Amino acid sequence: MVVKAYGTSAADKPLAPLNITRRAVDAHDVQIEILYCGICHSDLHQARSEWAGTIYPCVPGHEIVGRVAAVGDHVTGHKAGDLVGVGCIVDSCQHCAECEDGYENYCDGMVGTYNAPTPDAPGHTLGGYAQQVVVHERYVLKITHPEDQLAAVAPLLCAGITTYSPLRHWGAGPGKKVGVVGIGGLGHMGIKLAHAMGAHVVAFTTSESKRADARALGADEVVVSRNPDEMAGHAKSLDFILNTVAAPHDLDAFLQLLKRDGTMALVGAPATPHPSPNVFNFIMKRRSLTGSMIGGIPETQEMLDFCAEKGITADIEMIRADEIELAYERMLKGDVKYRFVMDIATM
Repeated sequence: MVVKAYGTSAADKPLAPLNITRRAVDAHDVQIEILYCGICHSDLHQARSEWAGTIYPCVPGHEIVGRVAAVGDHVTGHKAGDLVGVGCIVDSCQHCAECEDGYENYCDGMVGTYNAPTPDAPGHTLGGYAQQVVVHERYVLKITHPEDQLAAVAPLLCAGITTYSPLRHWGAGPGKKVGVVGIGGLGHMGIKLAHAMGAHVVAFTTSESKRADARALGADEVVVSRNPDEMAGHAKSLDFILNTVAAPHDLDAFLQLLKRDGTMALVGAPATPHPSPNVFNFIMKRRSLTGSMIGGIPETQEMLDFCAEKGITADIEMIRADEIELAYERMLKGDVKYRFVMDIATM
């Protein structure tokens, strides 16, 4: 099946219209008419080969929402007409300990929604900047938000689960003081989710102008991290910090804000390493520095259901398909509140 898509043939080429082939629907497959696809910073990194290993042609996109067009003969969980989503995973080995525990995101054989080897033509996965996609039923998620919120649900498939998973794993909730570093595509979701979980949320930003925005998102307190007095006022006070910043920065400044046994989880992925933190910030208070990557399929479904129950979506700006390069440039400048979403009908 040939469908329209947006992609690039080389790192130095802009994204442009192209035709791609999707496989025929097999017994356990779900064919999805894509309605909207969120734009993730990793799409830009991959398309421009800023991360090693980009395979061309590259069609990015792993925040996919749409409507089921057809299902295979053995599919029981989805039917034509259902609203569904596909996130960062379209396959995994399905038999390792991680897969059996519902952590397909940590499977060594995880197949990403784009730029991962696959038997399908052209030999690697092609993502959601396209009219349709065919995915094994195991990796298709149910969407129960109202249909008119569908575009704003798309970023939940990456930004939502990337922030939900560590917040849930490290116990964000009533009685916990949680810091969220960075108020962008990931950070704005982290604030919304931590607030909805019942935690006391402290937002950290380098921009004085974002104070009101952070409070509107659900932050109880806002700290301008360039202000040493404000930072010192939160020393040894936080149970958990979700650090969403995708640029190298001083981790010690935030580690010092953790209580004894506190944890900071990194979910932003900078192109170059952070400066190495001071070991004494760990050993003096038994603090931990860790990382987290998206979530497994069961947890992603849990996140979607939680967001539907709480009325949570991403703050988005809709773009046409032919505006993708402009969106990338604006994203590099931080000129978006807070996620771009492509209207696939404009292809």
